[in-house]
Amino acid sequence: MRIDEAGESRIHVIQGEYYVTGDATVMLTTILGSCVAACMRDPEAQVGGMNHFLLPGNEDMSRSREAESYGVHLMELLVNDLLHHGARRDRLQAKLFGGSATMQGLTDVGSLNGKFAERFLRHEGISYVGGSLGGDRGRRIQFWPTSGRAKLRCARTKPSRHRSPARRSGRREARSSCSKGVESECDDDCELFRDAGPHHAHRRSASPDGA
Repeated sequence: MRIDEAGESRIHVIQGEYYVTGDATVMLTTILGSCVAACMRDPEAQVGGMNHFLLPGNEDMSRSREAESYGVHLMELLVNDLLHHGARRDRLQAKLFGGSATMQGLTDVGSLNGKFAERFLRHEGISYVGGSLGGDRGRRIQFWPTSGRAKLRCARTKPSRHRSPARRSGRREARSSCSKGVESECDDDCELFRDAGPHHAHRRSASPDGA
């Protein structure tokens, strides 16, 4: 954890972790490629959190089910800890980030991660209020859990003649997602949501045994 001159605590959430807090001085950060981060908050309880996960990319159906159950586990850890800190499921709001096509291969792992996270929110009835998924760029995310404010910076990439049409269109999609309701494009900082408020903190590794 880093504390800046203004007294704000910066906590970096790495792959396989989640963090929940109601402390208004905490800002969560993460860096994403094909991984996805779900940023959730309850605006009334003024508590929020972030996770960071990567599902194994595989077209084999049996392994795909295993990957989904692992993903559900990671999402439920975040949701359950939010509820433990006073949130209510029907008030939760979520933004999803990441899921880029940053790795060469037969399976677009980033797309699988993003689609899984969207399905989870629909299935659980959690309000999906935006974010930035897809494209071919890495993302640096900053999230203020109590206010719901989120900020992203997309890494620059060099244009390539060898990208497939799907990948090029994915890049355009990521740009428009980033610039929805904001003035800047993905090359710059993008403000993606706000509000204001205080509560408590929790960092957890998202391993199945809760260690």
